[in-house]
Amino acid sequence: MGHGLVRAPGPCVRFAPAGMGDEDLQNRTTEVPKASRAIDTGPTPAELHVVHPTELRATVVLGDAKVTLGRQPDDDAAPPLLHTLVSRKHFAVEWDPVRRVHTGVDLGSSNGSAVDGIPANVKLALRDGSVLRVGPALLVYDAPSKFPATDPPEVSRDAIPGQAAAARQLREDVARAAPDPSPVLLTGATGTGKELIAREIHRLSGRAGKLVAVNCAVLNPQLVESQLFGHVRGAFTGAQSEQEGLFRAAEGGTLLLDEIGELPLDLQPKLLRALQEKEVCPIGGTRTVKVDVRVIAATNRDLAARVESGEFRRDLYARLALWEIRVPSLQRRRADLLPWLERLHARWRTERGLEPQPLPELETEAAEALLLREWSDNLRGVDRLVHALADAAGTGQALALRDLPAWLWADPAREAPAARAETPVPTQAVGTPGAEAPPAPPIPSREELAAVLAQNGGSIRATARHFARDRRQIYRWLEAFGLKGK
Repeated sequence: MGHGLVRAPGPCVRFAPAGMGDEDLQNRTTEVPKASRAIDTGPTPAELHVVHPTELRATVVLGDAKVTLGRQPDDDAAPPLLHTLVSRKHFAVEWDPVRRVHTGVDLGSSNGSAVDGIPANVKLALRDGSVLRVGPALLVYDAPSKFPATDPPEVSRDAIPGQAAAARQLREDVARAAPDPSPVLLTGATGTGKELIAREIHRLSGRAGKLVAVNCAVLNPQLVESQLFGHVRGAFTGAQSEQEGLFRAAEGGTLLLDEIGELPLDLQPKLLRALQEKEVCPIGGTRTVKVDVRVIAATNRDLAARVESGEFRRDLYARLALWEIRVPSLQRRRADLLPWLERLHARWRTERGLEPQPLPELETEAAEALLLREWSDNLRGVDRLVHALADAAGTGQALALRDLPAWLWADPAREAPAARAETPVPTQAVGTPGAEAPPAPPIPSREELAAVLAQNGGSIRATARHFARDRRQIYRWLEAFGLKGK
């Protein structure tokens, strides 16, 4: 399916350090600044990833020059989208130096365009992770706070796949940390694949020993010290034989302490000593034992906050975080969602001894709905979707929006998608006849949104109630339309 890389000549690849950052949507505004403050220092570094259909996948580098998307684009800045339902000049992306955002607009195409589900009949602001629909083609706007300087070839693309900037940054971080013997702290939301990252760090470290993984959240509170550091025979009731413990089991290799934030507070000083002195003392023993172990800790908790609340030792946190790698959520690497779906589907079949069988192509509305979902469950949610769609493989039928399982939209914070014409579409769960997700209300025009906002005195909460939408969606609409709320 080949990921192409198209780099525009001249001004289209002039990157400047200024960026939009990762501010909370509630703090964002696209209010046009006063003329005295409208000093443009260059465009936000950004890329467009063509992610659907698979045969069109490519990456376009954006700058301050206008980029046209279509079957016959104006220049070489973007590859032609060779699809019969794409117009010759279908969609344009350009830098707005006043609003300091890239904007996108339809060019009077036959089959329309949208940004984050909003028809792009006027120039709409693009934000990091915006999903663009250009006829049947889908693209993801990628504008992180910074782009990685390199994409190291030694890091396995099987372990850390993806073309999104966040995935490339993750590979760069892993390549830098892996050869060093110091501890590594992996942080990130649940389901982001932290154990996969730990295994790749261990592989690249060149350590001869094995990787031993343990989940601190499931260790026996009464026996956790013994489980980590071992014990001698007779050290306590039931200790009928000597046990070496996990540290010594990982001798010469790597010990992964998953869910490190759950480690009991009274045991944390002993872990700190093991890290500093490179030795452990088994329970009941009188002598310490030297260990050669590289420790990788992982957590979905905010350890800095737990330090401030007294639930985690500051000195241990500092020691574990000599290398701290933030594993990005799937929302931050949205451009890689559909390839992850294909990848996990292939793994699902391999694990069951089944012949390779590609997942059917997704119809545009179905793929767009998946791209726009927040995926708070990250890769675990994608894996669950693979299970739900397993029977569809080999049918030869494209998967429509109605074929996606209803649980995708069951969380009230996630909105059931509307069809291309912005009319509600019932979503039938795979294998669950008649199961429907609540339809999404139609998307308002800029004028309708502005009028309701004015009626409610600029209140986002009241506007969200009016449209029966989550407040985050209202903020996205405001940003796209260049409006401001309270």
